[in-house]
Amino acid sequence: MAKRLLLLITMVAILSSQAIAAAATKVPQGEWIILVGGVSLNQWEKYKAQPHDHWWANFVHAARIRTEELREQFGPDLMITWLVYKPAYIERAKQDGVDLIGDINSVRDKFNLHLVYFNKGGEVVDYLNNGQPRTSLKVAAFEYFGHSNRACFMFDYSNVIDSSAKAWLHETDFSKIDRRIFAKGAFAKSWGCHTGEEMSRYWHAATGIRMWGAIGKTQFMDEELPILISEGGKWVN
Repeated sequence: MAKRLLLLITMVAILSSQAIAAAATKVPQGEWIILVGGVSLNQWEKYKAQPHDHWWANFVHAARIRTEELREQFGPDLMITWLVYKPAYIERAKQDGVDLIGDINSVRDKFNLHLVYFNKGGEVVDYLNNGQPRTSLKVAAFEYFGHSNRACFMFDYSNVIDSSAKAWLHETDFSKIDRRIFAKGAFAKSWGCHTGEEMSRYWHAATGIRMWGAIGKTQFMDEELPILISEGGKWVN
């Protein structure tokens, strides 16, 4: 009887250790990067039938919702990095009369983020390739929240120029990303409009990682992640 009990305890211990090991393998081994584009200004948008970015935190809040999900799913030790296009929020702060950089910093403090501000698209590629020692810390995931079209992440859409951008990351720039930086099974998704129509293919060709993107437009929401709003819209990779 004692031998059977000992055998049962041993089997339970083995199964428990296996379950823990299996769960651990689901935790991303590396850095989860969230790229946050800038918002537009009222001076360019106020005359449009459907103005963009009534709320300054259109993209920051969506990134925060996603960050909360990741913290709940993977815990406090997952390295989450936000790359935020700073110039757009400095300009929007002048319009709104609020310290938006301080508000973004408060999200960093609440969720224990690694927050990096950037000023031009090339700095995003530089961070991906060299922002961490990539031989030991791979990129486990990459997500984008911001304005986009089928070929470009637009970081300052309607912030400096009406309905256009001077700061971007174009699909042809993806070839500058070192594909060796990504962890095995890395995840990628763009939450912006239209990126599944063309950009996802360029990303896959350049990095070897498939990127989920939208066919059609997306809508950034107050209490949930962006949704598809175009007729026939869908997520593809």
